[in-house]
Amino acid sequence: MAEPVRPPAGRPGGRRGIAGVMADVWPPRGALAGGWPAIRPGASSAFAARLKIWAAEEAGAGRLLPWVPVAFGAGIALYFTADHEPVLWIAAIAAALLCLVAIMMRRHRLFPAAVMIAAAACGFATATIKTARVAHPVLARPLYSVALSGFVEARDIRERSDRIVLRVTAMESPRNAITLARVRLAVRKGTAPEVGSFVQLKARLLPPMAPVRPGSYDFARDMFFQGIGASGFVMGAITTAPPPQAAGFGLGYAAAMQGLRDAIDARIRARLSGDERAIATALLTGRRDAITPDVNDAMFVSGLGHVLSISGYHMAVVAGVVFFAVRALLALIPGLTVSHPIKKWAAAAALVAAAFYLLLSGAEVATQRSFFMTAVVLIAVMVDRRAVTFRTLAVAAMIVLIAAPEALVHPSFQMSFAATLGLVALVQFGLPRLFATPDSSTTQRVALWGGRELAMLLLASLIAGLATTPYAAFHFHRVTPYGVLANLAAMPVVSALVMPAGLMGLLAAPFGLDGVWWSLMGLGIDWMIAVTRWVAALPGAVGRIPAFGIGSLILASLGVIVIGLLRTPLRWSGAVGLVVATAWAATTPLPDVLIAGDGRAVAARGRDGRLHVMRTGKDVFATKEWLAADADARLPTDPSLADGVSCDEAGCVVAMADGRFTALTLRAEALADDCTHAALIVTARAAPSSCAAAVIDRERLRQQGALLLVQQGIGFAVTPARAGGTDRPWWPAPAEAGAFDTTLTPRAPAAPLQDATPPETEQSEQD
Repeated sequence: MAEPVRPPAGRPGGRRGIAGVMADVWPPRGALAGGWPAIRPGASSAFAARLKIWAAEEAGAGRLLPWVPVAFGAGIALYFTADHEPVLWIAAIAAALLCLVAIMMRRHRLFPAAVMIAAAACGFATATIKTARVAHPVLARPLYSVALSGFVEARDIRERSDRIVLRVTAMESPRNAITLARVRLAVRKGTAPEVGSFVQLKARLLPPMAPVRPGSYDFARDMFFQGIGASGFVMGAITTAPPPQAAGFGLGYAAAMQGLRDAIDARIRARLSGDERAIATALLTGRRDAITPDVNDAMFVSGLGHVLSISGYHMAVVAGVVFFAVRALLALIPGLTVSHPIKKWAAAAALVAAAFYLLLSGAEVATQRSFFMTAVVLIAVMVDRRAVTFRTLAVAAMIVLIAAPEALVHPSFQMSFAATLGLVALVQFGLPRLFATPDSSTTQRVALWGGRELAMLLLASLIAGLATTPYAAFHFHRVTPYGVLANLAAMPVVSALVMPAGLMGLLAAPFGLDGVWWSLMGLGIDWMIAVTRWVAALPGAVGRIPAFGIGSLILASLGVIVIGLLRTPLRWSGAVGLVVATAWAATTPLPDVLIAGDGRAVAARGRDGRLHVMRTGKDVFATKEWLAADADARLPTDPSLADGVSCDEAGCVVAMADGRFTALTLRAEALADDCTHAALIVTARAAPSSCAAAVIDRERLRQQGALLLVQQGIGFAVTPARAGGTDRPWWPAPAEAGAFDTTLTPRAPAAPLQDATPPETEQSEQD
């Protein structure tokens, strides 16, 4: 059969340059799967028929597999919303029975629904099993002088102080008989002992940090799944002693990897300094605490904060550099190229390099997730399967969620998989044609190649940024308007210079030839810092978003998933979900009063619409988080936060928007006056029954944590960080938990008691 004649370039019907290629990549609306129905009489019935066709296409062979991890993740999310810990054996049996039902229904038309229900049940059971497996004691009350003995499992070198994780072997406290498994302690800079050493010390321990406001990130849950039952700081000296028992293989491995990280940091320190050294060390070893605050903030404001956290990008660069380098070297040997699968060998070498990078960087959950995703792609290359597909993403997601179900509620998991889903969808639907190379002259090829590469980078940055926007807005209360600009300017340098130079430095270090590579890495980092500072200084670079509820995030997530996974025009229904989620988030009311979980800080919204803060102590973390969640650009040290606040030794008072007062009462003698003049009192003492104000006392704060109050008439609607009846392993309920109303109203003053003492003139012995 004769091949069709291709029209010559430059004539009508010939090649049209980059515009023509882009038109081929993005076909007209009528070319979409199934097309759009025309408006005509009987359009509703025709549209219903078209919906059925689209639904049948979406339910075709292989289309439902990517939805399995979505259902599995929904089951995990359901687990984390439970008020108390589920019964392990019931959750496991229920999951097994639902899986059996799904297998039996494999020829039934409801088989897809049965599979999704079974996957959700398996996700719920997996999270329950993981919690039971890592269960350990959690400190409930502060301990002020605790004698600890144990092995140092981890050490973080930070800018102002160091931090260690201690595996406890002995614990003595005069006020508590609990023995914790692990504790995280802050130590004076330069005094952190070596990993693997056995130490004895005294420390002040605090319970794991609860959310600083209702709906914010739960640090206690994160620490629980790391096996840490308390945090605190060392008091006095640290004594190194002979261990009473063998440390074990795990601790020996940790000590060896820590020594390797220290050696790499020392080699980098010999050539680089300041933020150059800190960022280079962060990219190679995962240590990112030494970066100065101004550069760290600028990185996140500009949208380059993902560079500081070892994620899928870093793992992909490491694997990609090794893959292409090994393949290029093997291709130099003609015999190997012809008779051996050098592409598979290169993929195996890249897999080994990615595994080493995982171990070197500390193997945190986020890094494990990145490694699993990269490993699935490389294994697909080794077995001659397409590497970048929805199935690959689904397999990687399932591996991560099974290994670490708690990762689902972590922002890094949500943002990385949302970005990856967007990029995979872009590759599946558009980029293959964009990669096609036309037949044209050399000059036209170069110009078209540059246009394709620029368009590819622009589209990838745009899609990844849009996909992660809901999660950045929810967790960090900000978006990056110039994120695409920053990534376009900095990421090519990071990919082509910074990371390859770092890898070459690691390879050359044993031979003493690494100095030039660290210098090259520093040049690239200088460019990245310059870009991030420039972008962060642009007008409107900080897009601040007020906090909104979890319901809006769930709806937005569903919209992103629908747009990414569906292939027919039904996917644009996800855009409707995103619009509704945005409107829902925008209507979230701002709180009128915020109360810290320890009762030491209270913020009230004044007549100017901004928060005014009363606080005791030096801790400003809660205030910083409150301002961020309020889309307030002020710093915790801003003097305007104290405008309208009146304080003395007995407490503080501030006026709310309606003119009524909120009081932070510190001394008992101030209660009488505060009860008379304030509408709301926050105190660690018991208020008298005759107090006319609404009262938040220490017992309520101890049981419910931080509180968010919204005015309703003369009272307040109360949203606690921990709802009533909640009892989870990372936040155990008190032994005697009370019940508190969700609304708080001023008390009716009790009738004063009448004095029955007779006047002095009537007082006599005869009486």
